[in-house]
Amino acid sequence: MKSKLAKHVDYTKDKTSDESAEEIIAIVQQYRFQPMTEEFAAIICKWRYPGEYSFYDMEETDEDIAELLEGDYYAALDFKGDLIGFICSGNAARLPIGHQIGIYNDPSKIDIGLGMKPDITGKGSGQQFLTQAIHFLKELYPAHSFQLVVATFNERAIKVYERVGFVKGIRFINKRNEQEIEFLVMNLMD
Repeated sequence: MKSKLAKHVDYTKDKTSDESAEEIIAIVQQYRFQPMTEEFAAIICKWRYPGEYSFYDMEETDEDIAELLEGDYYAALDFKGDLIGFICSGNAARLPIGHQIGIYNDPSKIDIGLGMKPDITGKGSGQQFLTQAIHFLKELYPAHSFQLVVATFNERAIKVYERVGFVKGIRFINKRNEQEIEFLVMNLMD
């Protein structure tokens, strides 16, 4: 199955001839990804999400900061250089229970995770963020099949993932802080 991703990143189509190459490049490169720094990790650990999304809050501990500095975490910066999110891949994006239920058995799939600054979530920038994150990760990895896991209550994220071309897979339950949370596996095939 062909991904919908290409549809969302061909910013040169349907552009008028008076638009300059610089304007098109500015649109394409709205986000920049760089290896996580301690400064950015500390900022991310302070982010607080409203309501049920507080599930994604991290603690402001040395342990959580260290986790963001280990593995494949990247800070996402906007065109002004401000931190707006992060992405991770490989083991950094995996839930421990996923190994037990076999969702990480396909070596051709790259596992990814992402997060956006709380005050910009739900405002229409998730699709472009994810699309550009996928393109960045395609430069890092030879495989172009991606997998992510999302809490099923996060319907707005699921809608974004589907618009980018991710397809729903299996559901499973994971316990976090004595609470059972249902998760959904989603896959994007190139």
